[in-house]
Amino acid sequence: MSAAPPDNDVLWARGIVKSHHGTPALRGVSIGVRDGEVLAVTGPRGSGKSTLLGCLSALLPVDDGEVWFNSSPVHTLTRAGRERLRRDRFGFVGSEPHLVPELTARENVALPLLLSGAGHKAAYGSATEWLERLDVADCAALRPGELIQSQRQRIAVARALAPLPPVVFADDPTAPLHREAQDQVLRILITAVRSHQLTLVLATHEPELARFADRTVALVDGRLATPVAPVPRGVSPVSAGR
Repeated sequence: MSAAPPDNDVLWARGIVKSHHGTPALRGVSIGVRDGEVLAVTGPRGSGKSTLLGCLSALLPVDDGEVWFNSSPVHTLTRAGRERLRRDRFGFVGSEPHLVPELTARENVALPLLLSGAGHKAAYGSATEWLERLDVADCAALRPGELIQSQRQRIAVARALAPLPPVVFADDPTAPLHREAQDQVLRILITAVRSHQLTLVLATHEPELARFADRTVALVDGRLATPVAPVPRGVSPVSAGR
């Protein structure tokens, strides 16, 4: 019988194994993410970072092992159950924005709010606010095909944050941006999750971006390469680095 995950872990995984077309991507990874924590997962390309985020976020079913969210098992959910969990409880932004091409920027950001039952006025008001915070308010009425890549990526970040999901997964979210914009967008993302007491799991192959996190773990060849050691509560790498 499985042991219950720790009470202060919003996400908890034990011994997760995942392969893609017979090629191992995760080889028995165990990890916990505390409620309200900013966790950075680093490692070179191909180390398993995206697969780990996919398994933790219910995007990918695990081949073996356990994944829990708020003490509820994710690894036993059906495909429809995983889709509901992602829609209702998780936000996700990847290195590609994957916006709906037929919708404007404002409509793309408002979409998850409307799907969750928010009223039209509230959804579009929140969408406008987040577009302003990501410095793309002037793109609100434009469709993705009319925007450059960096604008589309900011809109994708706004879409992930607008519903204020308990957990946000960010898989190399600043990859399409130049260095100055990377820091700006990541600071907005970190500030938003901290001010709203959300949890953020950030995957990046650039170790310098991990300085924004409370804690960093590294993946190499599908295995954790560093101990999962938390920093003391109350110590913020963001404020400490200013």
